[in-house]
Amino acid sequence: MSNNTSTEAGWLRPVSDSPAYDQALDRLLSRWMCNVSGLPNTMVRARWQKDQPAMPSVETNWCAFGVTGWPIDNSPAFAVQTDDGSQLWRHEEFECMASFYGPSGMQFASIFRDGISVEQNNTELNTLGLSLKEYSAITPFPEQINKQWVRRYDMTVTLRRKVVREYGIKSLVDASVTFFGD
Repeated sequence: MSNNTSTEAGWLRPVSDSPAYDQALDRLLSRWMCNVSGLPNTMVRARWQKDQPAMPSVETNWCAFGVTGWPIDNSPAFAVQTDDGSQLWRHEEFECMASFYGPSGMQFASIFRDGISVEQNNTELNTLGLSLKEYSAITPFPEQINKQWVRRYDMTVTLRRKVVREYGIKSLVDASVTFFGD
């Protein structure tokens, strides 16, 4: 079994903490969407949850969101090398679908769309380790639920972040090598 450094044979795992994924990422996205759209905290919900809450009434404005795509970045780089380790840098993207429901769903979707274009809001997003790459048009997508038509407006937002993982790849500081010849 390896000691998790390159001084012994074996598999290497990161020795640094990972960024937010899964439920932690959902919480970051929910906070961002609430703050930009103006919807209450309880009305911005992760699309897929272990214990799915009851769907709000057709008279309630709310939003469901979720990561629907995770494009690959096939260009990671080992950017920092010290005696103790190496850093792998990769830029990740997340495609997030947001669906705004309710009698004012169109209004909240447009407030969110315009709010993500505001530089101060993007500066706040940057403090979460994320940046806005692009966003789609808003698409009306009415949905029939329990024999009632529900207003729904969808848009996709692509977010980007830099992930830095440190590995215990030691630098070569000493080697017994003899050079000879001209």
